[in-house]
Amino acid sequence: MRLLMLGESSTPFPQRWGGSFRGSMEEDLGSGLDARHLEDLKQRVLQSPFHQWAGLELVTVGDGESEMVMDLRPHHFNPQGIVHGGIVAALADTAIGLALRSRLRPGLTHRTAQLSVNFLAKGEGNRLIGRGHTLHLGQRMGYGEGEVVDGEGRLLARATGTFIVLPAPGAF
Repeated sequence: MRLLMLGESSTPFPQRWGGSFRGSMEEDLGSGLDARHLEDLKQRVLQSPFHQWAGLELVTVGDGESEMVMDLRPHHFNPQGIVHGGIVAALADTAIGLALRSRLRPGLTHRTAQLSVNFLAKGEGNRLIGRGHTLHLGQRMGYGEGEVVDGEGRLLARATGTFIVLPAPGAF
C-alpha cells in the first residue's frame, strides 16, 4: 500500500475542464444516457416552465458535460442594473446538474444538496453561458464544477455542487 503525499491524488483529474471525465469516475453507474434518453432530457428542459421563464437554453449535454445559454431579459437584472446573483447561481446549478444527469443511467435522478458559487465579476451585457462538468459520480452522490461567462467570454463565476443520487421510479 502506497501512502499519498499531501496534495497528491490517487485519481488523476484533468488540470483543465473539457473532454471526458469517464476515467475519473470512482464508481461505475453505467455508460450514462444513450442518444434517445439525451433527446428526451433536452425536450424536458425545453418544455420546463422554469427554464422557459429564465430563458435557459440547453446547447449541448452528454458524457458528463453540458453547456447552456441565457439571453438576458429585464427581469434578470437587479436594481443596480447588473445580473442578479441568483440568476448566475441558477445557471451554474442547472449546467452542473445536467452534466451530472447525462452520466446517470436511466432510472436514477439527482437533487442538489449543496451549491457554492464564487462571483468573480458583475454580470452585464445580453447573454450568459453556463458550462457544467461532472467530476465524481457514485451510487449515492455526485460532484461537479461549473463556470458562468458573459457573451464576450469574461468569467463571471465559478461554482461547485454536490448532488444526491437517488432512484427515480417511473423516470426514463
